Amino acid sequence: MYRKITIALFASCLLGLVTVAPANSADRPTSVPGCAKSTSKGHAPAKVKQPTVAAKLPAKTLTITTNCGDIVISLLGSKAPITVTSIAALANAGYYNKSLCHRLTTEGIYVLQCGDPTASGSGSPTGWTGYVDENLPKSSGINYPAGTVAMANSGPKTNGSQFFLVYQDTTLGPNYTIWGKITKGLDLVQKVGAVGAYQMNGQQAVYAGDGYPIQTVEILKASAK
Repeated sequence: MYRKITIALFASCLLGLVTVAPANSADRPTSVPGCAKSTSKGHAPAKVKQPTVAAKLPAKTLTITTNCGDIVISLLGSKAPITVTSIAALANAGYYNKSLCHRLTTEGIYVLQCGDPTASGSGSPTGWTGYVDENLPKSSGINYPAGTVAMANSGPKTNGSQFFLVYQDTTLGPNYTIWGKITKGLDLVQKVGAVGAYQMNGQQAVYAGDGYPIQTVEILKASAK
C-alpha cells in the first residue's frame, strides 16, 4: 500500500480545477446520499511529538467523524501497542482533523486510504522516524478481511500516520500492521467504494480502479480513548 499516487490527480483536486463527474457517469452515482460537502484541502501536517514507548493503558477506541458519518474502530493495543499509541497520539493532537482520505482502490484490493493531511499520498508527521511493524498477518488467503484497519507504508519500518480501511475481503502481502477493526461505519466505506475512484486524463476525470474517491471523504475530527 504505497503512499504515492498520481500527481495530476491531486493537482486537479486540490486546486479545484475540475468538478468530479467522470466520463460515462450518466447511469452511475457520483455521491453517497447523506454525505455533506467537503471544505478541507491539503495542508501542512501539524507537529506532534512522536511517542517512544507504548502507552501503559492504550486507547481502546478510535472515533473518526467524517462528512459521511462516524467510523468507529476497536483498537488492538495488545497486538500492536506501538502503532496504537502512535495513532492515538496523532488523533488526540488534532493531526487528522480537516484532512481528506486521498486514495480509493476498487479492483484487486478494496481499501480507502486516509491519514495524510497534505492529501498528496506522501505526507508523514513532521520529524517522525518510521516505527516497527506489528501484528502482521499470514501471507496467504484473505489476510485483510473486510473491516480491517492497517497501516500504509513504503517499506519495512516506515509507518507514520497513513492507514487504510478495508471495506471488502482483500489479499495483500503480509507487510501492513493490523491495528484495528471497524465496529461502526463499514457500510459508509462500502458505499464510497461502490461509487468508485477517478484519475485525471487531461482535464477530464475518468473512472479508475485506483485513484481519488469520487465521493470525497473528509475527516472532520478523530479522537481516541
